[in-house]
Amino acid sequence: MTALHLARPEDAERLLALIAADRAERGLAPDPQGIAAALTPLLEGSPHGVAYLIGPQRAPIGHIVIGFGWSVDAGGLVGTVDQLFIRPGVRGRGIGQEVLSALPKALAAAGLTALTGEVAQDDTRTRAFLARARFQDRPGRLLMTLPL
Repeated sequence: MTALHLARPEDAERLLALIAADRAERGLAPDPQGIAAALTPLLEGSPHGVAYLIGPQRAPIGHIVIGFGWSVDAGGLVGTVDQLFIRPGVRGRGIGQEVLSALPKALAAAGLTALTGEVAQDDTRTRAFLARARFQDRPGRLLMTLPL
């Protein structure tokens, strides 16, 4: 199993570098101040989410960030995979599948009832990846967001 390390404040620099690499790969503008502001509470133990480093803690090969919420329909505490990034040089080795197999089990033991992953409708690669990890479409449902 690929190691997962709960990210702490001392991991901020490594985590921010991974997030910057992910954003660059997806063609998103860098936003180091905004990302640091959003990430800092998670690294300091906020109950609203968690960030994990994937692989060796000193030289991680990826990260996953999960935000927590509540759903009556899902039976309580739910999580949303906000980010999952594996460095391109080590992709295709099943690391992401390992993470999406082990982490939900650990989170379920802590009370999580469901885990959601947001995917662009035309992103067939990510949809297939999540389907292999047993994520399912919710028929008749479309995720919509109101930025505040």
